[in-house]
Amino acid sequence: MLAASGLNKADVRSLARSWHLPSADKPAAPCLASRIPHHQVVSPEKLRQIDRAESALRLLGFADLRVRHHGDIARIELPAQDLVRAVTEPLRGQIRRVVLDAGFSYAAVDLGGVQSGAFTLPLVAVRHG
Repeated sequence: MLAASGLNKADVRSLARSWHLPSADKPAAPCLASRIPHHQVVSPEKLRQIDRAESALRLLGFADLRVRHHGDIARIELPAQDLVRAVTEPLRGQIRRVVLDAGFSYAAVDLGGVQSGAFTLPLVAVRHG
């Protein structure tokens, strides 16, 4: 509806700021299913694991993040400015604990940072490359 009105994302954020809405600068939050690789089963259990891990990481102070589901491995994507903080104690141990508590066996911080479309980009490159 907003796009039909001629508003883009920047316009909506600007309006939200002018109205002092708390969501004005909230990071994008794509569907949790986008955290699961293509051609893998999207199950309620996997979605719960991702949601629990991401919620717990937000409580640890990370506003922008993705937890990618790779079976037993949670691949954590954070902005570059958060990487050093994430791998420094005591936060490193806290991150590992909350990710394991979410049902994963391993927690891996991706040095590539937050990668929008991380599972889709390789598919597009194969088709057009």
